[in-house]
Amino acid sequence: MTIIEMARYLRAKIEALAETMTDEEGLEYIPLFKSWETSTAYSLGDRVKYDSLLYKCVQAHTSQDDWTPDLTPALWTRVSVDEWPEWVQPTGAQDAYMTGDKVTYGGHHYICLIDNNTWSPSDYPAGWEFVE
Repeated sequence: MTIIEMARYLRAKIEALAETMTDEEGLEYIPLFKSWETSTAYSLGDRVKYDSLLYKCVQAHTSQDDWTPDLTPALWTRVSVDEWPEWVQPTGAQDAYMTGDKVTYGGHHYICLIDNNTWSPSDYPAGWEFVE
C-alpha cells in the first residue's frame, strides 16, 4: 500500500469514527468530519464541516452549489450545545421549534410553549415564555 493509499484509508476510518461522536464531542473535533460538497446526497442527521463550523442535515436532499449549509436553514442547522441558542426563523415543520426548546431572541431568553412553532417571540408572544 502506498502512503497516499494509506492516508485515504485512515481518513475514511477517521470520518467513520467522527460520525459516532455526540454533538458535544463533534464540536471539539470539527476537522475530523467530512467537508460539505455539492452534488452529494445527504440524509437526515448527517453532519459536515463548512467554513470551520459543524452542521447537521435536517432534511434529506442532494446538495447544490447555492444550497450551502450557512444559507439553507431548511436543509441544515448549525450544531450547537449552547443552552440558549440564537433564534433562527424556521422554514417549515422540519426545523420548527418544539415545546421546551430554549432560544435567545433580541438579547432575551425564551422557552417555546407549543409544538411546531415557526413564529418569533415578538410575532407570537403566546407561543413563548419570557425567562429573562
